[in-house]
Formats: sequence, C-alpha cells, structure tokens
Amino acid sequence: MKAFIIRLLTMITGLIFFAAGIVLAIKANIGYAPWDIFHVGIANTTGLSIGLVSIFVGIILVIIVVILGEKLGIGTILNMVLIGLFIDILFPLVPAAFNPVIGTVMLVAGIFLLSIGTYFYIRPALGAGPRDSLMTVLARKTKFPVGLCRCVIEFSVTIAGWLLGGMVGFGTIIFVIAIGFCIQITFKVFKFDVTAIKHENLRETYMRFFQNPAGNEKQC
Repeated sequence: MKAFIIRLLTMITGLIFFAAGIVLAIKANIGYAPWDIFHVGIANTTGLSIGLVSIFVGIILVIIVVILGEKLGIGTILNMVLIGLFIDILFPLVPAAFNPVIGTVMLVAGIFLLSIGTYFYIRPALGAGPRDSLMTVLARKTKFPVGLCRCVIEFSVTIAGWLLGGMVGFGTIIFVIAIGFCIQITFKVFKFDVTAIKHENLRETYMRFFQNPAGNEKQC
C-alpha cells in the first residue's frame, strides 16, 4: 500500500509540473503552445474556463486511445481532471510576460516543466494522460521515436487550433520544434523508455484492492 501511495503522489507531482508548464507557456504571451491554442480557442468560443475545456478534450482523447488499444488507468482519469483543475488554480497566480525576452524565458521554462511533468506522471505506470497516451500509442504502433511522434501531434494540433482562431506566434513555433526534443532529452537523462512501460489499468487496480485484500501489501 505504501508503494502504491508513493506511485500516486509521484504521478500527482508530475501533473502539477505539467499544469505549471502549460500556464507558463500561455502567460509567456508570445504565441500559445499547440494544445493551448486549441483549448483557448474553444474557451473563447464557449465561455468555459481553459481548465474545463482541457478536461472535455481529454475525455474525447481517452475514447480515441482506448479504441487504439491503450490501457485506461486511474492515472488517465486523474490526468483528465487534475491538470484542468491545477491550470485554473495556477493561472491567476502567474503574471503575463511584459516583453518578448521574458516571454521566451517563460516559454522555455514551461516546456521543460511539461517534459519533467510528463516523466513523473507516466513513470508510476498508473495510466498515461490522454495526450501522452496518444503519443505513446503512436510510437508503439509506428516504431518512430517518441520525440518525433510528439512533434507530429503538436504540429497537427497547432493547425487545428489556428483554424479555431487560437493565438499563434513565434513562441508557438519554438514550442512545436522544442517539445519533442525536450521530452526526448528528459527521458534520456532519466534513462526512461516510455514504450516499455506496462500501465496498470482500472481493472488491475480494482483487483489489487478489492479482490485480493489479503495480498495488498505484497502486491504493492
């Protein structure tokens, strides 16, 4: 049980890093990151908060990755809910950049926070988030490097977000180019192979705590 709680807290820590990275990227004010272009465009159209839009988009992506054969775990569910919640909490606390230089620094910091957050919440193997599940399943099925798959996804979402009226700037170009490489570097530093992770799905988590209570400590 103690080991499971540590895994859960590690994942939540990653989600906080990830949300902070998103907020920094938006507040950099030099062009939103690809998913943020999409989320902000929908938010401006519907009047919903960016966090709520993130949750709704996450639900749609979960359906897609499950169809593609990716496991749905408790971490996937928490990712959908908590990242949106953390974004709405952190957003008013971070001031917007007042010039492009500060904005660039904030954007780069945000990209690295996103990369570190990705590592921390995937590593416990409780189920990757919707967007990273898509990245992982594409890497697994195509055999292409995970960084390349991430770049392709980010580019595609950028085009879709731009068509929805989201803010595109030179920061968007930096993000699209840098995010895949930053994730690749982060995973290499931590010697982490994301395609080798075998995520615990919801059924396995249920079996751990409800079907074999006597063996919980041993299993954890």
